[in-house]
Amino acid sequence: MKPVRVYEYKGCGTCRKAIAYLEAKGVPYERIPIRDQPPSLEELKQMLDILQGNLKKLFNTSGGDYKEMNLKDVLPKWTEKQALEALSSHGNLVKRPFAMHGKNGVIGFKEPEWAAFLDQMR
Repeated sequence: MKPVRVYEYKGCGTCRKAIAYLEAKGVPYERIPIRDQPPSLEELKQMLDILQGNLKKLFNTSGGDYKEMNLKDVLPKWTEKQALEALSSHGNLVKRPFAMHGKNGVIGFKEPEWAAFLDQMR
């Protein structure tokens, strides 16, 4: 089985919970530093489909970069393309953890959502 790609920030407690969950379940994973290597445009589009087009859910709305860039007001004016390009070039803007496996993915960490994500891998 291919490992789950987990985009994470080392200092993020939620990311640590997700990694611990994968380890407890014996699921192989690959850690990717989200600030240095943000998800690709393709992965972001795929996650957007999983989120049923809710673009705002892709953003780390509590992050400093989101606030400094005033994205609360700017994001509604952006096209989908502009938003995805910003996410793919600024890892700090992406909600984390951001996990992908094949065509499936999950963002943030809520145990029921991760359990469903792992079920899809089978």
